[in-house]
Amino acid sequence: MHPVAYIPSPSQGVWHLGPVPLRAYAIMIILGIVAAVWLGERRWAAKGGTPGVIIDVAVWAVPFGLVGGRLYHVVTDYQRYFGEGGDPIRALEIWKGGLGIWGAVALGAVGAIIGCRRRGISVLALGDAVAPGIALAQAIGRWGNYWNQELYGRPLDTFWALKIDENHRPMLDGGPGLDPKYADVATYHPTFLYESLWCVGVAILVIWADRRYKLTHGRAFALYVAAYTVGRGWIEALRIDDAHHVLGLRLNDWTSIVVFVGAVAYLYLARGRTGPENVGAPATTAVAAPDVPTTEESAAKPEAADDTTAEAAAEPADEEPVVEPATKDEAAEDEAVEAEARAPEAGEPVSEAEEPEAEAEADGGKPEAAPVEESQPAPEAAEEDPAPEAKADEADEAGEAGEVVEPEDEAEPMTGADAEAAPEARSEAPAAEAADEAGENEADGAADHDRVEKGEPVKDGK
Repeated sequence: MHPVAYIPSPSQGVWHLGPVPLRAYAIMIILGIVAAVWLGERRWAAKGGTPGVIIDVAVWAVPFGLVGGRLYHVVTDYQRYFGEGGDPIRALEIWKGGLGIWGAVALGAVGAIIGCRRRGISVLALGDAVAPGIALAQAIGRWGNYWNQELYGRPLDTFWALKIDENHRPMLDGGPGLDPKYADVATYHPTFLYESLWCVGVAILVIWADRRYKLTHGRAFALYVAAYTVGRGWIEALRIDDAHHVLGLRLNDWTSIVVFVGAVAYLYLARGRTGPENVGAPATTAVAAPDVPTTEESAAKPEAADDTTAEAAAEPADEEPVVEPATKDEAAEDEAVEAEARAPEAGEPVSEAEEPEAEAEADGGKPEAAPVEESQPAPEAAEEDPAPEAKADEADEAGEAGEVVEPEDEAEPMTGADAEAAPEARSEAPAAEAADEAGENEADGAADHDRVEKGEPVKDGK
């Protein structure tokens, strides 16, 4: 059977650089690992993880995965290596092909757990990040089977069929020589291509579903496993290479069924899992720390912070303190003394009507309007107060000391600010008496003038 169109197989899968062989199978595996790490790093960074974590974990997961994949292949096809006519040394020839994906995922997960524990991150979160990358790595790695002309399917007569050379066609069980059923068949199902395209579709599905439904806590990885096993089941049914059969199905088919059920069950049980995942602290730009005083500086200035707070609280202290009078009577007396002190200086008579006005202002209310006779002088107002000079002195002293001072007897000794202000009070007393006398004379003159105009007799002076 030789179709007109088909996919040709490569003439060789190994190139030599001197004594060093370059095998296409190994190159495909390496390219798949690079693609998985690249995509995994991008998805891990999108989760908020620290860059470089996927590479660190891959250092553990990749070697474990390679060993696990080889062990799975050797165990499931042990007759090739440990059966009659087998060679156990061939079990180490990994470059000739033979990696079981289930063993690679299982033992690779053990390496990933070790790497995640060392970095202190969640293995489920990392599995979600690398799931589409693993599928992409499988898609690339399957092309290694193409270079080795292995793991193809049943005979196929169509334009996408894969041509297999005679020395790579199925052999007889237990001995050399071609199987007579396939001796003259040159084209077969390219199962490597089917699985490669299926894995690309799985990677796209996981990326889309993760963005659409926010798959976390291992659900993206479970979706990858479930989707891959569905494709692996029907692709496995097309293959004709030697394999163990159980109840009419290949061993890999049963493995796919069991793993698919487990993945779907996890998706169902974890459907409601939410909350943050431990992806580690992302790298941040270092910020210069503020200057911290040393122990000696802290001991020298133990209350520096308290002083700063006290200064901030005392900002309005620039305002002059307001001293409230002790009683209303004292405030009224102070107003009267000030009025008497101002009247002689201005040369105007002081009327008795001003006193109730001052008292009303001290009480906080407005004085009632009262008629004031212009012709009534108040010469007796100054005489009623026995000691106006003493009151004026006390008012001056209270202003200088910043407090209200009650009047004291002259017999009591003066101390502190009173003793210092006494000489000034004695020097100002004669001037105040002279001013009072001048005011009284002016008031008497004005009263005599009014009597003359009214035709009343004028009294003799004092």
